[in-house]
Amino acid sequence: MSWYYLFPLIGALTGWVTNWVAVKMLFHPKEPKNFLLFKVQGVFPKRQKAMAEKLGHIVASELFSIDDVVEKMKSLDNSEVFGFVEQKIDDFINAKLPSSMPMLAMFLNDDLKNKIKTTLLQEISQVIPGVIDSYAKKLKNEIDVKAIVYEKVVNFSSDKLEDILYSIMRKEFKFIELLGGILGFIIGLIQLVMLSFD
Repeated sequence: MSWYYLFPLIGALTGWVTNWVAVKMLFHPKEPKNFLLFKVQGVFPKRQKAMAEKLGHIVASELFSIDDVVEKMKSLDNSEVFGFVEQKIDDFINAKLPSSMPMLAMFLNDDLKNKIKTTLLQEISQVIPGVIDSYAKKLKNEIDVKAIVYEKVVNFSSDKLEDILYSIMRKEFKFIELLGGILGFIIGLIQLVMLSFD
């Protein structure tokens, strides 16, 4: 009868081992293996393509939409762009032009420099919105976020996929294993109590 008192410990060990094996089988075996009449493969390696497709859809539709990027580009404060361009024009007129064309620089007084600068800024201010629109269309046509994410995930090695998922869910996996031990202990304790009344 005294060995009945081992029931809770046996139950705890059984529950912990069972859940530990269940967690391991999420990732292993990484390649399909024949087991009796069945082919066995870890859940995540087996579903990697489906996961990649689903993750690509979620990222593209909920997290990183090219349409959002385009709208952000169009809503940028153009004054910052013009400030940058103006600085570059100043550098060109006052530094690069005199050094590359000394004869021409002799005829550039401050008034003429300002006229050149104003004319260039006016032309550029009309061009920038079109450049942004053109680049935005190019982004939309050439960048497929869903396909990029899918390709990245589906090409992960099984080891890489396991490392990533473990880094995200390590605590949850450990909790599942611990929960198996706790439930096994409780079941063993219940069995012990029931047998003590026989």
